[in-house]
Amino acid sequence: MAKQYAHIPERWARFITEQKIFFVATATCDSRVNVSPKGLDSLRILDPNRVAWLNLTGSGNESAAHVQSDARMTLMFCAFSGDPVILRLYGTARALHHTDPDWPVLAALFPPLPGARQIFDVAIDLVQTSCGFGVPYFDFAGDRPDLRIWTEKKGEEGVRRYWHERNAVSLDGIETGIAAKNRS
Repeated sequence: MAKQYAHIPERWARFITEQKIFFVATATCDSRVNVSPKGLDSLRILDPNRVAWLNLTGSGNESAAHVQSDARMTLMFCAFSGDPVILRLYGTARALHHTDPDWPVLAALFPPLPGARQIFDVAIDLVQTSCGFGVPYFDFAGDRPDLRIWTEKKGEEGVRRYWHERNAVSLDGIETGIAAKNRS
């Protein structure tokens, strides 16, 4: 039942843009595998072989650490309504920080979201769909306001301090690059 593509076909591009949540997986050859749910309006299809997603401040920063030494990244989307399907985008990613020259161009593609930490620019080399028969139905109830409230309360300087204190190193002790790229 699985089908593979060398790029994102238009049908699946529409499916991706309709999703309210996606999952990101990264790892190095000797780190823990990290899988993170992502939401809000944080993903853009740039062309059939390239996507970008805006990474917001969180308690960890594993993806940024991992892609520095192993750029592999998988994004997964699941149909929680309609026809069952799971769609995975396989590729390689690079993390962009506020101080990187490409940041302004890619950041302009997203609404201003509080706590924007990195943008991952992902070159897609394989797209795969599978049945999704085991994925349950879920209804979208809305985006959580918690991150916006938290970042507004901390303020821009407080968020940057948090990055240096809590997001500079992964669970496995790998530098994330955020401290070097976002000096106060």
